[in-house]
Amino acid sequence: MNQNTDTNGFPAGYFIIRSVGCDRVLDVRGDEIEDGTEVALWLEKEKSLVESFRDPTTNNQVFFIDTSGALCSRSSGHAVDVEDNRLVLRHRRPVSHPFPNSYAHPLPKFHYDQATQEISVHFTCDPAYPPPPADGSSPSTAWKSKTYLLASIPMRKPRTILDDASEFITTNIFTPISFLTGGGPPPAPARPDDVFNGDIDLNEDEILEEERGEEAEMDNSPEPGRKVCMLAVSTVDKDMMDLLLSEKARKRRKWVISPLRTTNKRTAS
Repeated sequence: MNQNTDTNGFPAGYFIIRSVGCDRVLDVRGDEIEDGTEVALWLEKEKSLVESFRDPTTNNQVFFIDTSGALCSRSSGHAVDVEDNRLVLRHRRPVSHPFPNSYAHPLPKFHYDQATQEISVHFTCDPAYPPPPADGSSPSTAWKSKTYLLASIPMRKPRTILDDASEFITTNIFTPISFLTGGGPPPAPARPDDVFNGDIDLNEDEILEEERGEEAEMDNSPEPGRKVCMLAVSTVDKDMMDLLLSEKARKRRKWVISPLRTTNKRTAS
């Protein structure tokens, strides 16, 4: 894979972004071009990576890094932005005051780390775009101490009557039997605050990942789409928090980038 600093770790030219966690590719919903159109995950519509073999109607699943360093959709040409921790299309907008704000702001830069397979989002200003402090004091710089990562969100198929009946039987019959035999209830899984004695202040995104639970970890929905979210992780605690992630949570943060090519490698001389 040809990489350089100008493309922020992504290959030059066009490429596909695939989630390791759910084996779906980044996709502009409905191939729309309007501001705020969601960029999420969908089943891959075109398997060939050779330009001449590809169906051009699948270009909403193809991306590139433009000359400004922004991640862009091939089908619309518009950049990818972050809004409420989700990915959306964004037109370039004129400056409006107070700048930056949620309407007009510098576009984030997406970086791909080939070693970790993580995609991080780099901002030049607070991604919450808070208004200037009324008392004239300096704005908070807490956002600078966080690492922003993209992750897929699992989706479980809807529960059925059989699922509910099975859970009722397990809870009300088998669990009391274990008490009678002296086995007692199973030990609760260790929580991050148990491991580190409460010294780590978990933000909401990290709590979501660490306390998702076995049931919510399941990603077995037949739905073709999945959501993408941006996680805000404490840069200082990231290495320690990574040790607490389940294997499924790790995979949700990993991505495979596949560049498109102009020739078929198997037939090219």
